[in-house]
Amino acid sequence: MRPSRWAIGRLGAGALLTAGAMVCSAAPQHGYHPFGVLKYSADFHHFDYVNPSAPKGGTLKLLGSGDFDSINPYILAGRSPANTPGAYVFGFLEMTDTLLMGADAHNSVGDEAGAAYGLISESINCDPQLNQCTFKLRDEARFQDGTPITADDVLFSFNLLRDQGHPRYALRYQQIDKVSIINSHQVRFHFTGEHRRMLPLIAGQLPVLPKHYWQDKDFSKPTLTPPVISGPYRVAGIQPGRQITLQRDPGYWGRDLPVNRGRYNFDQVIIDFYRDAEVAFEAFKTGRYDIHLDYIAKHWATAYDFPAVRDGRVKRAEIPHRIAQGTQAFFFNQRRTPFNNPDIRQALGLLFDYEWTNRNIFNGAYQRQLSWFPNSEHSASGVPSGAELALLEPFRQQLPEKLFSEPFSLPVSDGSGRDRRHMQLAMALFNKAGYLIRDKKLVHGETGEALSLEILNYHSPGMDRVIQPWLRNLEALGVDASYRSIDPASFKQRLDQFDFDVTLFVLPQNTFPGVELIEYLHSSSADMNGGRNYAGIQDPVIDGLVGKVLSASTLDDYRAALRALDRVLLWRHYTIPHWYLGRHRLAWWDLFKRPASATPYVLGTETWWMTEAERSQ
Repeated sequence: MRPSRWAIGRLGAGALLTAGAMVCSAAPQHGYHPFGVLKYSADFHHFDYVNPSAPKGGTLKLLGSGDFDSINPYILAGRSPANTPGAYVFGFLEMTDTLLMGADAHNSVGDEAGAAYGLISESINCDPQLNQCTFKLRDEARFQDGTPITADDVLFSFNLLRDQGHPRYALRYQQIDKVSIINSHQVRFHFTGEHRRMLPLIAGQLPVLPKHYWQDKDFSKPTLTPPVISGPYRVAGIQPGRQITLQRDPGYWGRDLPVNRGRYNFDQVIIDFYRDAEVAFEAFKTGRYDIHLDYIAKHWATAYDFPAVRDGRVKRAEIPHRIAQGTQAFFFNQRRTPFNNPDIRQALGLLFDYEWTNRNIFNGAYQRQLSWFPNSEHSASGVPSGAELALLEPFRQQLPEKLFSEPFSLPVSDGSGRDRRHMQLAMALFNKAGYLIRDKKLVHGETGEALSLEILNYHSPGMDRVIQPWLRNLEALGVDASYRSIDPASFKQRLDQFDFDVTLFVLPQNTFPGVELIEYLHSSSADMNGGRNYAGIQDPVIDGLVGKVLSASTLDDYRAALRALDRVLLWRHYTIPHWYLGRHRLAWWDLFKRPASATPYVLGTETWWMTEAERSQ
């Protein structure tokens, strides 16, 4: 089902941006930034954070989580390596080139937030009102079978992804009215609606697929046959569900572009997939893979006393970053009663003892996520004022009065794991919602229906330890609560169909959140199977504020709109927020060299290279 264009086109009440407010120039540009000036000039040679002379060679072995049954990442059906938890952060699973580099979270600029530079496209030319943008393709751009990349491939890719790809593409491209071919190497995207500032990035992140390969194949079906692509690596081997081998293409057409110099230095990248984290880490200790990104605080603190660490063969570091952290939380499915009641959601959240969890399971390593945009400048704080208050005032009657007079906070427990005060507060909220205790069960006073819930997750032993104490607190107040841990394939299927009460998920966030907010939060996406509006949010206030984000004409207006949106999301209690860490906890075998410059917006492993001793083996 394609969401209504009217639903997106009418987001908010902002008028079209005036020419004076736009970043766009009437002349062709080498890149695009939604706010401000690009860091790198048109004649730049390479990014500052790479070693442009990094030697090529060697094999990098990486970890993938779960399994896969397809290598098509662009459709709803199947599970591709690019969509397995954590695998994309290493920077090798983009699969095929896009018009711009940096527009997609899978391939971001490492030292500049929000910017995108020419990849397949050598220039982008937007009119000041953003009615349209023209991309000029590079003459040398080729697919890996040697076929030139042309405007016909761009048009074909747009239509294919919109009509047969994952439903998120239809949603993402709603404000692209059409794509027209000017000549074989120029293609124009025509935009519509009120909110266009992010649209050049949406167009720029279009993965360009080969028409000559896909036009006689069923794109909608999962496949393990390596397709024709255009990226720096080709799929050289597949063991379904277990391993994928990527081979660097020495004839890659884009290897000497400024955006690629010093990157993709390994001749081979092998990704092994493990379903069990403990088994995977034992494999790391014996050198079965080279880099371990540790997500578990207690594990990071206690699991590295083994010979290779002690004698220096394995290195460890906590690397600060400025990457926007995902919205990690327990998501309530408001499509189901009683989770459509904010009092019930807030009460259930009170019974999750974060302070006990952080101290006893995480060694105190984390900060609570008091924002849907953690580790960013978009988080609400204090009480609303100035431009943010002006955005919220029209919705005052639809919002809690405390939102305007108190900073949002979550009650801090005594850390005992069973805070009596929190239990009393939770019971008062249950009573307010019409629930009371009968025969040690929490039931609705009028219907007699028990309050029950199932917490759904894919197999994750680390999260089991987090969820079990919450279950005990729920059961202590008479909630009929259970926990189901299932395989990744079943988990994906149930999420795609919104078949859950409560689930654990991490919504990826961009440094400059944009059109993905429609998929996450807007009413038009609430019933879109395969979408990521997991909470089932259908709220005219949220719809209006998403529109204000997308229509902002200045960076200050944009940030004010995001903070207003963040504040309303928090006060609605759509989730039980988790925690975040603004550092990479990284362990790696001492086989590599790294650039000296920091990459605050990416992990940066695609800029590493193998030592001479290892390359010569």
